[in-house]
Amino acid sequence: MYAVEVENLTKVYGSGDTAVTAIAGASLQVKPGELVAILGPSGSGKTTLLTSIGLINEPTHGKVVIDGLTVADQGWVDGIDLKRLRREKLGFIFQAHNLIPFLSALENVMVALEINGLSGSEAKGRAAGLLAALNLGHRQHSYPRALSGGEAQRVAIARALANRPKVILADEPTAALDTENGKNVMGLLKTLAVENHSAILVVTHDERMVQGFDRIFHVNDGRICGG
Repeated sequence: MYAVEVENLTKVYGSGDTAVTAIAGASLQVKPGELVAILGPSGSGKTTLLTSIGLINEPTHGKVVIDGLTVADQGWVDGIDLKRLRREKLGFIFQAHNLIPFLSALENVMVALEINGLSGSEAKGRAAGLLAALNLGHRQHSYPRALSGGEAQRVAIARALANRPKVILADEPTAALDTENGKNVMGLLKTLAVENHSAILVVTHDERMVQGFDRIFHVNDGRICGG
């Protein structure tokens, strides 16, 4: 079974003479444990593709299947609880780490678990374990303002992994980092894809950051090729 299946996905904004096609008939499949890149210049449609897979941006046409469940088929499927699916099946990593400034690194990860109903002691243990695995055990009580850019992004990765999602979606996760930290983060994602058997899709415009990826898709003018 694929973790992500996208078939002939199209997203059109507006209508009539003002209609803009952001994605035009995109198709891809990603297996659990795979790390794939979605490459393309700014405005090519790659973020629209990612947010459609992430159950945020409703497709105009086409099908999206997450972990065997069809969630979109010519629009969202009736009766699907998109919010619950996002919480339980998906993890998100963004260009900005978006950590809560008044919470410690540990608490930032625990929040994701508590939202999903995990008890305080269990949430604390899992969050601490994730931070330790990302070489941040010594920083778990530090606040975001005291973390380096690379450390803050690793906390964000820990938060994305907290609920053991089937799919992790990363939108330009290294754009705010220097080259060394950027490559370290991408290497970490590769390791996590294998160890956690998660499908990880990374949107980026920087081809230098995708060495060692399993597959690369190119998006240009809303169309996808490669893989």
